[in-house]
Amino acid sequence: MTSAPVPVDNSIWILEGGNVSFYGFAYSTRCVIVRLPGGGLWVWSPIALTPEVRQRVEALGVPEHLVSPNKIHHLFLQDWKEAWPAAKLWGPQSTIDKRDDLAFEPALDEAAPPDWGGVIDLVRFAGSPAMDEVVFCHLPSKTAILADLSEHFSQGFLARHWKPWQRWIAGLWGIVEGKGYAPLEWRLSFFDRRKARACKARILAWSPDKVIMAHGEWQRSGGRAFLERALSWV
Repeated sequence: MTSAPVPVDNSIWILEGGNVSFYGFAYSTRCVIVRLPGGGLWVWSPIALTPEVRQRVEALGVPEHLVSPNKIHHLFLQDWKEAWPAAKLWGPQSTIDKRDDLAFEPALDEAAPPDWGGVIDLVRFAGSPAMDEVVFCHLPSKTAILADLSEHFSQGFLARHWKPWQRWIAGLWGIVEGKGYAPLEWRLSFFDRRKARACKARILAWSPDKVIMAHGEWQRSGGRAFLERALSWV
């Protein structure tokens, strides 16, 4: 059963989904929903679209923008697009290349589309030839939104869903509550640290109060300090 949307601030909610398997590791799923100034919904990293999820979403409004933050977060885009055919699909070039079965808008890169009403900014976190991610900020609520650049699993979640050897890896990699790092293979792929540091600086310049990540315990306050720690590997 899907829980009710969790209010983050005015016009922004979290909707939690079920777990998915990623190379045998259980990962929680969550989407972020923003009501734009025009009334339409901006949906980040759509979760599995069950009838209950659809009912929860439609109680908030009509999805107009479906957003993939990186090439891993794409699994349910087609279901949401079928449910709301007029919604626009957005993502970085890596997602667009991976999902050539779907018709996307131009790749997200340096600036947020005007369609988003000026309330969402973005930074494409560059520096890796293998992985890229678009990081977002809901400006009115000062909420930074990350997918896998910060994973922040609680010990309770890991105890319920990960095997002992998997929990050991989580601790070693720092993808646990209190650290919130990106997975080690992600970090090692960023060969151009100069580009990555420039992206980090732009993200910290938002001075976010809250930080929502796709996997783990999101931060209701102290967002800038959290990101300074989570991105300290850059």
